[in-house]
Amino acid sequence: MLFLAVGDNPARPFGMPARERACRLAANAGFDCADAAQPGRDALLASMAYGWDPAWLKAIREQPRTVLTLAGMPVMAHVPEDEDAQPVVDAIARGQPVRGYKDIAAETAELENKALRKRERPFVLQLDPSDPEPVERAAYDAAYKGVTDALTLYLWRKPAFYLTRWAARAGLSPNFITLIGAVLCVLAFWLFWNGQFWFGALSGFIFMVLDTVDGKLARCTGASSKWGNLADHGIDLVHPPFWWWAWEHGLAAYGRPLEPVTAIMVLGVIVGGYVAQRLIEGISIKRFDGMEIHVWRLLDSKFRLITARRNPNMVILIVCLLFERPDIGLELVAWWTLISLIFHAVRLAQMTELKARGKPVASWLEG
Repeated sequence: MLFLAVGDNPARPFGMPARERACRLAANAGFDCADAAQPGRDALLASMAYGWDPAWLKAIREQPRTVLTLAGMPVMAHVPEDEDAQPVVDAIARGQPVRGYKDIAAETAELENKALRKRERPFVLQLDPSDPEPVERAAYDAAYKGVTDALTLYLWRKPAFYLTRWAARAGLSPNFITLIGAVLCVLAFWLFWNGQFWFGALSGFIFMVLDTVDGKLARCTGASSKWGNLADHGIDLVHPPFWWWAWEHGLAAYGRPLEPVTAIMVLGVIVGGYVAQRLIEGISIKRFDGMEIHVWRLLDSKFRLITARRNPNMVILIVCLLFERPDIGLELVAWWTLISLIFHAVRLAQMTELKARGKPVASWLEG
């Protein structure tokens, strides 16, 4: 399906020409960008006077002869292959209603996010050439999909926005940010291994922030790629057990070694619990038609804020390091991992039992 940008706008959201960014977003959604309509091909027309969530591209693609509006003005329209697109182009360029098309008001319309099992209202905003920041902020916030931990959601959400915008304006690619993060991740491992916990925590902290920036940069600039996504998520999945192993090894250099048997038990619980929780997440997705266990009930989404994953575990370790007891910190991480594992195992059993009784297992976000 073709994507046609209608009109001109000198605005540069995330340091990019508005038309170029719109075409990138459309290309990521599976469209072919073109300068004019072509016979025999459906076309999606989008006004450059507005910034919008890419979710609208997929939504309008499924609805021929439909126009998305904001304050009654046309923003995006789907012209079927057997119709002349020029009258629609002219109407959008002049900011006039598109006759004969069904209107969808952006102010009230909601879309179903099938991947996240929730209904949402994607943003549509006027794109002011002198102040693109409202669109940039809306696009950045829209890039936060699903549920996550408290640090990512609250602590560095704003700093990561400014870093994302700076990286975009500097022309840095998401893969480059991922590479820098990977180097810092390995550096944190080496520093933990040698008992230099504070420097390791600093390196790890920067890595964790960049771990937010690279994904948001990719979504906000339309620079997502299969390999970049694989590298980003692969590093996220693999590195935490290595960090905890390095932390345990570094306790001797720090002067607070664990007894050998205790060390084996602590690492066994942390690593085994981490793997088991990941397996539970995978079982939930497979057994309940793609639904993550963290979105079943509000309780599950709240618990995801603090569950025993990398960021909450690092909080435990840093707090104990303040009292010069990194050994106790690792033991507490083991206990918290065990508690989190029990919680998720019980929730999976409850979901399974509910399904066995023939009752629907649905995300609370769907409401």
